[in-house]
Amino acid sequence: MADDRNDDRDPDREDDEFRDMLSQFLSGNGASIDPSRLAGAAGLPNDPASIQALLGQLQNALMNPGGGINWDIADQQARQLAADGAHSVTPAERASLDQAFHVASLWLDQATGVASLSATPELIGRAEWARQTMPLWSQLAEPVALSISDALTRVLSEQAPEEMQAMLQNAGQVMRSIGGALFAMQLGQVVGQLSKEVVSGGDIGIPLLPDGQAALIPQNIEAFGEGLDIPADQIQLYLAVRELAHARLFRHAKWLRLQLITQITAFAKGITIDTDALESLAENFDPSNPEELREAMVSGRLIPPRTEEQQEALARLETVLALVEGWVDVVTANATRLLPRADAIAETVRRRRASGGPAESAFATLVGLELRPRRLRDAAAMWQAVTDAVGMDARDDLWSHPDLLPQSSDLDDPSALVARLTAAATGQEPEQDALDQAIEDLLRDDRDRPTEG
Repeated sequence: MADDRNDDRDPDREDDEFRDMLSQFLSGNGASIDPSRLAGAAGLPNDPASIQALLGQLQNALMNPGGGINWDIADQQARQLAADGAHSVTPAERASLDQAFHVASLWLDQATGVASLSATPELIGRAEWARQTMPLWSQLAEPVALSISDALTRVLSEQAPEEMQAMLQNAGQVMRSIGGALFAMQLGQVVGQLSKEVVSGGDIGIPLLPDGQAALIPQNIEAFGEGLDIPADQIQLYLAVRELAHARLFRHAKWLRLQLITQITAFAKGITIDTDALESLAENFDPSNPEELREAMVSGRLIPPRTEEQQEALARLETVLALVEGWVDVVTANATRLLPRADAIAETVRRRRASGGPAESAFATLVGLELRPRRLRDAAAMWQAVTDAVGMDARDDLWSHPDLLPQSSDLDDPSALVARLTAAATGQEPEQDALDQAIEDLLRDDRDRPTEG
């Protein structure tokens, strides 16, 4: 009869019991937990408003479980953090930066054949940058977030006492919602902090804004120039040129944005979760010390070392990112030759890119993806060699189709690419490489072989 009673269990009722238990846990009425520590685990400041907001978001995830992740939580977190210490654009700043965009467009016309933008460049605040870019951030982070949530649900189910097994089996969506909410909060913290570090829409390298849209963040440009002893108008002009060049490229190569996002998403989907590390976390988890859960997420220790396939996918992605950034570097350098301190500003940009910021490092550990291409200098040297050999129009034509884009081997040694483009420009037959020559010899032998009969 006991077995019959077990078979008659109501899954919905057990699901409600589990939800009630977690609700008591989050409200502090169940297991011992310090709300201020829970806020710290979510990366929030220890103040009543932040703690109340956190509990409200987790309660909402608890009471409204769904199949996906509520990225509105990330958006709210990012915009709240971005608004901290932000100020609006003054009329003087707007006039100066509008003028910088105007001059930058004229200078770019002399450095690239890629057409100017149809949309008017924007001057936006930090919170607006966070709002506009969050859809892409969440798209890139979602595969890892779902993997962590699913793995957490599975491990907790396996580690739970026997009397709770049936309850947990019916609570998968609830656990996924809570795990997803915690991950979304972490992403919101990262993007909110990034909003204080980036100076433009294309500053990260990936196309965060829609094709053909350029934007500068005046407050961050002001911070960028602090301590450089370089006139503010020169810094504004240089950064305006870089931003317009980046936006022009993605508008010109209409296939590029989709290919990059597809490559990044495919890489993220290939990321698995280290179940052993997660099991260890679940076994030793102390409800009174939830910071451990946050540390596990943001340290990247739940993501195992990359597989060989992931390393190959990452190499392809880094090549494309390096080609984009290298082209922007070369075009910007050619466009700003008349700017007295252009070299000093360019060196500052290079150092800043190489080191990255704290938030960018946090995104790398959270999602397992570094955004800075390692082969940037090689790519810039290749683009400059191509420009010197065949000019800017032939150089820019390489972006007209993905099959024409230089490969990783061209970054190692651009001479073969330069020779091929030079031959095409002068109407000569390009010099064959070893593979082409071998194929030609094989075909020639086949033609020369006498036929029977």
